[in-house]
Amino acid sequence: MPTRIEDNDNFPAPTKGPVFPRMLTLEQVQEVLNVKGSLVYSLVRSGELPAGQFGGRGVWRVRESDLMAYIDAAFAKTAERIAAGQVQEDDVAAED
Repeated sequence: MPTRIEDNDNFPAPTKGPVFPRMLTLEQVQEVLNVKGSLVYSLVRSGELPAGQFGGRGVWRVRESDLMAYIDAAFAKTAERIAAGQVQEDDVAAED
């Protein structure tokens, strides 16, 4: 009798293991945020954007999830400032 595709008893179960977060370089963070590198370094140094150093050369990496949390928090903070009337029309300028 031919094996049906729905008959999965003959296939091993998928391996279950740790799922590691995607790690970004500070340069990649700079590209995502579209800001200068000095701002990214400042955010890391202040602890506002969590990052870790790895290896003998101490290369910096930021978890993608931490960057997303930073972005979400920035949008929420901006929305609160707008709602409180703290952002004036002159504060919002077009970027060149």
